[in-house]
Amino acid sequence: MASVQTRAGRVAYHELGSGPTVLLLHATLHDRHDFDPILETLARRYRTIAVDWPGHGDSDPVDATMEPSAPLFADVLEDVVDGLGLTRAVLIGNSVGGFAAARLAINRPESVAGLVLVNAGGFVPWNPMSRNFCRVMGSPAVFRRAAPLFVRGYMKAKTDSDREIVQRAIATARTTGGLRSGIGLWRSFATPEHDLRSRAAELSVPTLIVWGKKDIAIPLSAGRATHDAIRGSRLEILDTGHVVFSSDPTGFLAVAEPFLESVSLAAGSS
Repeated sequence: MASVQTRAGRVAYHELGSGPTVLLLHATLHDRHDFDPILETLARRYRTIAVDWPGHGDSDPVDATMEPSAPLFADVLEDVVDGLGLTRAVLIGNSVGGFAAARLAINRPESVAGLVLVNAGGFVPWNPMSRNFCRVMGSPAVFRRAAPLFVRGYMKAKTDSDREIVQRAIATARTTGGLRSGIGLWRSFATPEHDLRSRAAELSVPTLIVWGKKDIAIPLSAGRATHDAIRGSRLEILDTGHVVFSSDPTGFLAVAEPFLESVSLAAGSS
């Protein structure tokens, strides 16, 4: 398995195809195989790289000196981009992957040609109840009990790929490393560092927002708020749960492929 060294440890990735680069970033407790239903289609026209976050899939656990968190994953993404020598990549980010992708586009716009944010974090309106929910989910005792139910609830599984994702995510949640990753990430979601709304005006790259309207983890109201926050973005809503490209790969590609083509053409002419 190919890998790149980052500040949090060795990060594994799978690369397929050639052409403009598309980087795929998955959700908490998940892994790069979430993207299997669309990987080969994308690889027909693009250099497609699917990453395992630290502590997920085939990547190393997060270094013991560090706490797993969404901001750490955004830092790791910068290391991945530098380590692979990527420029002008299109980032498809789901959940915490979307947060990391958006933060990279804000901090280093020269590295990003476009964003596809799929039920993404970072621009979600917060209130005391939602912040407290994240803190509660960041409790080991609660996480152990709630994670399997929550995964099933937000996935709204409708395909074989969805059901495989549910099995993998629940199995990961039940491991020592998965517990550490899960509680660290959930705690981080309620912190100011995970809130990009005050920096939304700095996001200048073309942005497509794709939202599964049945998601209970980051509901459609957050998708609409993300669209409102990011000037010039486009919002597409599909009848799925949290991992749209697994539940409805055809529908996802129908909106994502024209966007990728337009962004790649624009990047090539710049």
